[in-house]
Amino acid sequence: MSPTTTPPRPSRRTGLHVVLFPLLCAVALLSPTAVPAAGASPRSPDSAGQGGAVVRTDHGLVRGVSHGSYTTFDGIPYAAPPTGPLRWRAPVPAAAWQGVRDATRRAERCVQMPTPGAGAVVGSEDCLYLNVTAPATKPTGKKRPVLVWMHGGAFLGGSGGDYGAERLAVRGDTVVVTVNYRLGIFGYFGHSGLGAAPPFGLADQQAALRWVRANAGRFGGDPGSVTLFGESAGALSICAHLTSPTAAGLFQRAVLQSGSCLTSFPRGALGPGTPSYEPFASQTDVQTAGAEAARQLGCTAGGGEEALACLRGQSTDRLATAQLMQSFNRPAFGNTLLPVAPDQALASGRFHRVPVILGTNHDEMRMFVGLSLAAFPVRTEGDYRARLADAFGPAASAVEARYPAAHQASPALAWASVLTDRSFTCTTLAAGRAIAAHAPGLPLYGYEFNDPHAPVLAGLPANPGFPYGAAHGFEMPFLFSSFPTERPLTDDQRALSDRMVDHWTNFARTGNPNAPDAPAWPTLRPWSSHAPSVQSLVPGPGGIHPADAYSAHECSFWDRLSQ
Repeated sequence: MSPTTTPPRPSRRTGLHVVLFPLLCAVALLSPTAVPAAGASPRSPDSAGQGGAVVRTDHGLVRGVSHGSYTTFDGIPYAAPPTGPLRWRAPVPAAAWQGVRDATRRAERCVQMPTPGAGAVVGSEDCLYLNVTAPATKPTGKKRPVLVWMHGGAFLGGSGGDYGAERLAVRGDTVVVTVNYRLGIFGYFGHSGLGAAPPFGLADQQAALRWVRANAGRFGGDPGSVTLFGESAGALSICAHLTSPTAAGLFQRAVLQSGSCLTSFPRGALGPGTPSYEPFASQTDVQTAGAEAARQLGCTAGGGEEALACLRGQSTDRLATAQLMQSFNRPAFGNTLLPVAPDQALASGRFHRVPVILGTNHDEMRMFVGLSLAAFPVRTEGDYRARLADAFGPAASAVEARYPAAHQASPALAWASVLTDRSFTCTTLAAGRAIAAHAPGLPLYGYEFNDPHAPVLAGLPANPGFPYGAAHGFEMPFLFSSFPTERPLTDDQRALSDRMVDHWTNFARTGNPNAPDAPAWPTLRPWSSHAPSVQSLVPGPGGIHPADAYSAHECSFWDRLSQ
């Protein structure tokens, strides 16, 4: 595949609220906004005029914007607005329209976690829209593979419209779809009056996949060759779909970036005294939180239907508070979409047999620790030991012996290494073991993004003596041109970006990430130490090579500790 130059596209306990609120806001809102990447120039939404490309979808005609080598169609509805009586209901089909619908501007993002001191609510409940990026040329021969992106943001923030996908589309010769889905209390609320309702945000994503199945061919894509990919909360979403009976047949491949069915945080990871974190919650726990929210909002009179009518009558502003949003950012299991917890489903072999890439970044937790250092400094070995004791209790001394602070440049970096290995790398490899155990012949690949000098994402605080390295989310500017960073990619980093685009899109095309003239990417052997089967992604000559992530991240230690 030859290089192609393309222009860029522009806790649930009340007492923990003060501790978690600023960090959750930062994590939720670190996804890109309208700010283009360093060195990028935003596209003009008015450039289409009346001559933009027109495509007939199953609901009507849409006019997009031609950018030379690619065309974008933004703000296409894939479901009806989930407002009024449709709030907290599974998505229903959008209404058809007459004439040509303008698809030259991105739709509003779904209601976001509010930032400290913010006035008006950011986003809208009328937000179930998606965006399509496709090469301008018609496909030769077979239709193009389709990549469907689920954004991250802690199930509290972000938007599909933030991600410029033109390099994946043009260099990779693919059709790329990015999706908005409901967030916070609007996407993950539960109440006894709703019964065993599905997690609405995940139901939105499946509705978008059904739209892709019905319409991909109209944009030159192959509806039978859909790769679902996402990062952080987006990867957790894909884990859910891998184990969801209602997602059967909606996608044929999956890429999980920095999130798996076994991702979890120990107590104190986000700050002293904060609870442990599991990304999915039982239906009972979510309904209990919903009853408390109804009490706070004065919606307890009458039966379930009356209480729901009262709750649906609340204004968006009244619901989109920091406390209520962060009380509902864990998808519920115990329903038709997620009958059991995804980690249990994976362990028992109840997952869709599709090719999978699982990946993490070498310094994942430096992003989370870096965000919290001003409030919760880890300056001394005493600070470090206190955090270890909070997180691991009686096992703290064993963890310290394995991760002595003296082996890192600072105690804060040692703490971040502990959390990276415990919460991301080793849980991801364990998820790979579960997949391989039940589907030994399934194409399974792993990667570790390991650029120690990756551009820092815009908005992260500078902490002297605490480099971010390859932190959580730092691989995304290598795939999406619109991700805002403090500086542009270097020449070597741009070359790595090209390789990553080739790997991701080859996987979308064939179920195998190996690319012509690129270093061989082996299948993942997550059960074996000293087996270099995780592809290390580093800029520069020889930077892409298989590595033994299991040993490098002390996974045998964490496996024993978790037993």
